[in-house]
Amino acid sequence: QVQLVESGGGLVQAGGSLRLSCVASGRTFSSGTMGWFRQAPGKERECVAAIRWSGGITYYADSVKGRFTISRDNVKNTVYLQMNSLKPEDTAVYSCAGALGIATRNLKGYDYWGQGTQVTVSS
Repeated sequence: QVQLVESGGGLVQAGGSLRLSCVASGRTFSSGTMGWFRQAPGKERECVAAIRWSGGITYYADSVKGRFTISRDNVKNTVYLQMNSLKPEDTAVYSCAGALGIATRNLKGYDYWGQGTQVTVSS
């Protein structure tokens, strides 16, 4: 059974930082892609960052470029999202997703999803 488990969310003041982690179990995504998505109340889910497991090619949404960094640890089968200079508009539920193949910002390209972790940025 494939599981993606996120952690690291919480409440932070504007300008602060958080690091999200997503541990994958049940299979590896060595030929695929891992993504971080977020969904704020009343808004559609959007991809904020993605990384190809092999080669480390990354994608970032324009809204987070220069502030967020996605990375992965092959040994720990874990993907991270380092979030710096957080803004109130970053408040959302953040979920990680795994794709068996190449995927980027389209959520339909992902095969497995975590439950999500809440990130709240206060002004």
